[in-house]
Amino acid sequence: MTQLSFNSPPTYWRCEPGWFWHSRPLHDHLLWCVMDGVGELTLDGRQEQLGPGSCAVFRPGDAPIARHDPHRRLLVFGMHFDIEAGELPPPGPVRVQDMTLLGALARRCDRSFRRGGPLGARHSQLCLEQLLCLLHEEATDEPLGPVDAELDRITEAMRQDPSRRWTVTELARLAALSRAQFTRRFIAYTGLTPARYLINVRLARAHELLTETNMTVTQIAATLGYIDVAYFSRQYRRHTGRPPSAVRQE
Repeated sequence: MTQLSFNSPPTYWRCEPGWFWHSRPLHDHLLWCVMDGVGELTLDGRQEQLGPGSCAVFRPGDAPIARHDPHRRLLVFGMHFDIEAGELPPPGPVRVQDMTLLGALARRCDRSFRRGGPLGARHSQLCLEQLLCLLHEEATDEPLGPVDAELDRITEAMRQDPSRRWTVTELARLAALSRAQFTRRFIAYTGLTPARYLINVRLARAHELLTETNMTVTQIAATLGYIDVAYFSRQYRRHTGRPPSAVRQE
């Protein structure tokens, strides 16, 4: 379990036009996230360009140097903290792609801390943990190429709306690929054909409806696009090892 303690309040800094940072060696950890503006950061002799989403966790002993464009001043969110257990992102700045998530976590961390009380303190600490996890993922995960990023969006849409009559032609058009190219890339990305993937997400949703609602098996089959209830039941049994009627009785 991660053990964190704040050494300064979570806060935002809109750096002054003439701002220049040449830090003394830090005595604790510092989360530093650029929310707006442009500049550059030098750490251990390496220079990095800064922009929205540029984030770093500086370690004790680090002495970062930073400057910015006074016409596009940096807005930075962060705090000093100590960590006794838990994994930190690798040293050096990383670029967070999801600015919506980064901004939401920063705002909630700031507001919860300032609200005070045990709940506010815990909530702000959890937001810091999530920020550290986000930076670690961005630093260590392989970035998705444009086709895989589109496949990620497509599979998410299929999971969210499994009852829709998805076709390979439609999905291939969304990915800007031919049917053959799309099927080949889809199998490489998910390990399943588009049709098998859709069956899996439909049957996963069917299980949820069977166990969490009072809908009949016939209603569930129709809701998920099955015209033949008997075919739905056979497919569900092959997938789960039990007929839907047995799951409903339980």
